[in-house]
Amino acid sequence: MQQMPASLTISALIDANALAYGEREAVVAGDQRIRYRELRLQVRAAARGLIALGVVRGDHVAILMGNRPEWIVAFQALQQIGATAVGLNTWATAREMAYSLAHAQVSVLIAVEQFRKNDYRAMLDGMQPHADRLPQLRACVWLGADAPARAADPALLNWPQFLAQGDAISEDRLDQVSGAVRADDVALLLYTSGSTAAPKGILLQQRLWIENAWNIGQRQHVDENDRLWLAVSLFWSFGSVNALPNILSHGACVVLQEHFDAHEALELIERERCSIMYATPNMVQALIEEPSRSLRDLSCLRSGAMIGTPEQLMGAVELGAREICNVYGLSETYGNCAVTDASEALAVRLQSVGRPLPGFSVRICHLQTGALLEAGDIGEIRVKGPLFSAYYQDAAKTQEAYDAQGFFHTGDLGMLDQAGRLYYRGRLKEMVKSGGINIAPIEVEETLMRHPSVRTAYVIGVPDAQLDEVLVAIIIAKEGAPCEAQELARFCRQELAAYKVPVRFRFASDAELPLTTTGKVQKMQLHQLL
Repeated sequence: MQQMPASLTISALIDANALAYGEREAVVAGDQRIRYRELRLQVRAAARGLIALGVVRGDHVAILMGNRPEWIVAFQALQQIGATAVGLNTWATAREMAYSLAHAQVSVLIAVEQFRKNDYRAMLDGMQPHADRLPQLRACVWLGADAPARAADPALLNWPQFLAQGDAISEDRLDQVSGAVRADDVALLLYTSGSTAAPKGILLQQRLWIENAWNIGQRQHVDENDRLWLAVSLFWSFGSVNALPNILSHGACVVLQEHFDAHEALELIERERCSIMYATPNMVQALIEEPSRSLRDLSCLRSGAMIGTPEQLMGAVELGAREICNVYGLSETYGNCAVTDASEALAVRLQSVGRPLPGFSVRICHLQTGALLEAGDIGEIRVKGPLFSAYYQDAAKTQEAYDAQGFFHTGDLGMLDQAGRLYYRGRLKEMVKSGGINIAPIEVEETLMRHPSVRTAYVIGVPDAQLDEVLVAIIIAKEGAPCEAQELARFCRQELAAYKVPVRFRFASDAELPLTTTGKVQKMQLHQLL
């Protein structure tokens, strides 16, 4: 039986993994197969390159690319020297990118020139003059076929040039720098996907990056023989703070997909015999509907993590991940703070997001008074335990995030059962108050998705002159299934109290749904469909 890594820093974990799992595959990406011993060498080479660039402990270095091995190598190299990796959103607009680079005080950018439809080099050129807009930025390292510097500018390097600069730094110098790194040094600065307000920068520490992810993997029963299919973006905490350290802390293998494509994903899972999957509901639905699915053997799948309704989780089970784990958490909680156990009954894993992970305490509090609620009552989920260290450059928001007892305000609705299992019931800001009664839309959504013609349902509140708000349901019907508003209303009246029955049903397609950059539906924007 595996034990939690004794390593308190990520550099120590890299050394321990190279010793324990040296010839086992750590990272697979296309034709590249990087074993643990080789990964350590690549990380150290990149760390020497960073030192040669003048990066020191506490500096902020941004990583901007899809799911490539260089993302992992660059991230771990930064941990070797105690610098902080800033995970940049590959979907961000030029305005959003400029905000993150400036707010994070990024000193070095490591990026691909182009990814999908984005030209990041042109985007960065548009932020000139850097001396005014990005005063901390002093160097860029570019990856890609066209990456060699266009001019003899020492601040513009390609990846081979960056590594070559590190040849001037000795192994002894690197060991000296690494020796000064501490477990509580900040490993990652991630930005929330803010909609109206500016996104918050979340600071996450090295030790907790290892320990909490290890506990997540224990709930999934991960060991060194597992292989993770990872198409979830590494800039998202679900990828970089949950999936990646989960696998690396267990000596298992990460199989990268640079960006999600359902056809390619099925082929990759089958070829690499992936046993663990991390996915969002829209990714699972795309895999289910992919025409080539029937040609693929996915019997290798076993467990993993997913966020969604019972029907959406059943999609992962249908694909083969019979031990899929329902999870709950935020970036502030290092990905997850509650996870179901892979050995629990499927009925439990479909409904509950599990018991709190080791070190976490979860309570449910009254929405107005903050009073502690009993089992079975719905209120705000508040959490204490291994949490983020702060919101970067925002002491006021950091302080506001906690109540008087030191519990973090998640802004989510939930309840605990008598056994201590947590049930997620939606976002606090999504709560609908109709005729003075609070209604959690997720309850109505789950009811609607039990109807045989409904694939997905989203329920929102709309203004009403008499009741303040009433419910409207936006329905994605199953292909080829008849679906009528009158039938859905009748079904809801059989299953729900009268005040929970939507007054209107709007039938939509997947293409109409407003999505965030990580593929989540923006429920606050669904009113635009009405």
